[in-house]
Amino acid sequence: MSLLRTKTIEQSIADTDEPEYQLKKRLTALDLTVFGIGVIIGAGIFTLTGRAAKQFAGPSIAISFVLAAICCGLAALCYAEFSSTVPVSGSAYTFSYFSLGEIFAWIIGWDLLLELMLGASVVAQGWSAYAELFLEQIGLSWPASIGSESNVNLLAILLVLVLTALATAGIKESMRVNLVLVAIKLFIVLFVIIAGFFYVKGSNLTPFIPPSVPAESGNVEITTPLFQALFGFVPSTFGVSGLIAGASLVFFAFIGFDVVATTAEEAKNPQRDLPRGILGSLAICTVLYVLVCVVITGMQKYSDISTSAALATAFERVGRPGFATLIAAGAVAGLTTVVLTLIIGATRVVFAMSRDHLMPPALGKTHAVWGTPYRLTITIGILVALVAGLTPIGKLEEMVNIGTLAAFTVVSIAVPLLRRKRPDIERAFKVPLNPVLPILSALICVYLMLNLSIETWLRFAVWMALGFVVYFLYGYKRSRVGREETEHRNIPA
Repeated sequence: MSLLRTKTIEQSIADTDEPEYQLKKRLTALDLTVFGIGVIIGAGIFTLTGRAAKQFAGPSIAISFVLAAICCGLAALCYAEFSSTVPVSGSAYTFSYFSLGEIFAWIIGWDLLLELMLGASVVAQGWSAYAELFLEQIGLSWPASIGSESNVNLLAILLVLVLTALATAGIKESMRVNLVLVAIKLFIVLFVIIAGFFYVKGSNLTPFIPPSVPAESGNVEITTPLFQALFGFVPSTFGVSGLIAGASLVFFAFIGFDVVATTAEEAKNPQRDLPRGILGSLAICTVLYVLVCVVITGMQKYSDISTSAALATAFERVGRPGFATLIAAGAVAGLTTVVLTLIIGATRVVFAMSRDHLMPPALGKTHAVWGTPYRLTITIGILVALVAGLTPIGKLEEMVNIGTLAAFTVVSIAVPLLRRKRPDIERAFKVPLNPVLPILSALICVYLMLNLSIETWLRFAVWMALGFVVYFLYGYKRSRVGREETEHRNIPA
């Protein structure tokens, strides 16, 4: 049996009608756009902007966000073409299966599992830090022994478990809660932009791109970006290299539009609504990100920015603690939607893998009433809660980034390949300037991956090695496509 065996597009669509694995088609264009905004706006603004500005790029972090957005925009075009053409759960995993073959599909599915589960864990940790700040602002407190800086982050665990219960109850119910929280979050973000501009000082934005500073040791270390180590550059921060490194880091802030693609099977009109949801949410969030970057680096010197609760502490330092309370409340609401969306995205990817029997098929069966893969949602929720509650904060963002960039690379390459392989398929949305834009998207993604640390690459290699072990011990032998191929060959002519 070949590692490159493929699943036909027609079979992928036909599988969505199986009663045991059928998801309810209840999502509109508004639902999908809000879904994308709900996951994109959160970690980047509330937890990541301050750290990236202080440690890597200074005020030029705004440019880092633009570079990351360009990369995501090119990949978003590719996702929009695939998801609207083949509206099936699984996102890049499903796209890879019918365009590149099973082994690539497995790699991307395993990769997406890393991206989405770790992403949910990272944001849950950030949520707990803001929740503690909010409780402190309103006169309450949370025990430090079970807080965000402790070995057991109980707040993060509780958040994930509650959201897991909500995601299990139904996709539409989750979207209703998401809509309310996204509205609160957008109000807070616009408030930050408008109110913050009154405290921006030009001196804080100068120099806009701080001069390059050599790393403390000046030697290649495990935390050195792989690109610098491979090509002999002196390890440094700030300057142009810091700006690029910042883009690789804040790339984490844009993961989300690809999660919209994981819900393709649940869209009422996927051919029309999925491109709108993917591209619309990305465009709105990019504008808001850049404006927030200008505000936060203009309110205070980048070297003084808090790396944990940057927005709230910025207003505290300019004498507006009341604003800080409002921002902390908005962050609590905003980060909640991110965790919820990533949990749903993770379950839909593994759902598609289990329907193909690359994961245990019993996990993916949907509930007769709720219409969700309830066993899978509960299992993933528990795993995310454990990682969020027991893993040190700040150690996971780059792992999420490398997983996302790898998925984007494969999807970008797959677009021109499928155009050549299946020109007969009707495509509701097409990437313009094919194959130039998809290839450019893949090259940018690879370059950003190379700007992640050696440590991140080593962890990623370990995760992928584990994935190959699981595939060859379980998925390769039980693959539904593989079994159907064997049965077809054994039928007498």
